[in-house]
Amino acid sequence: MSTDKTMSELNRVKAEVGREAAEDLREEADQQRDSAEEHRTFAESARAQAEQFRVLAEEARALREQYREELESVRQEREAIRHAAEEARKAAEEARHATVAAVAATADALSAKLAQMQFLEEARSTLRQLKRAKPDDIH
Repeated sequence: MSTDKTMSELNRVKAEVGREAAEDLREEADQQRDSAEEHRTFAESARAQAEQFRVLAEEARALREQYREELESVRQEREAIRHAAEEARKAAEEARHATVAAVAATADALSAKLAQMQFLEEARSTLRQLKRAKPDDIH
């Protein structure tokens, strides 16, 4: 019986060692499962951040495109204004030339009128002198 007891005790010890080893393995597996869960949580967080970054990048691209279109529109408006200003400058230059020509024509016309008036005044003066001279000749 002593051998049975010793064998039984030996089996019990082996079983206890096996149980402790199994417990150690279970604890290690739990740690690995916890670590895997942490990695999964981290990966999910990284995926969510990457998606958020992708959405922000798409919004930035859309805004950049919108600003580019607005900038092109402003550039075209500035070009149209520049053309209009150039046309206005040409029209003002033509108007200035026309004004100079009109002033010169007016000056010529006034000069001719003045010469005509001076001629008429000299003619009247001559007629007056002639009228005064005639009565004196009769005497």
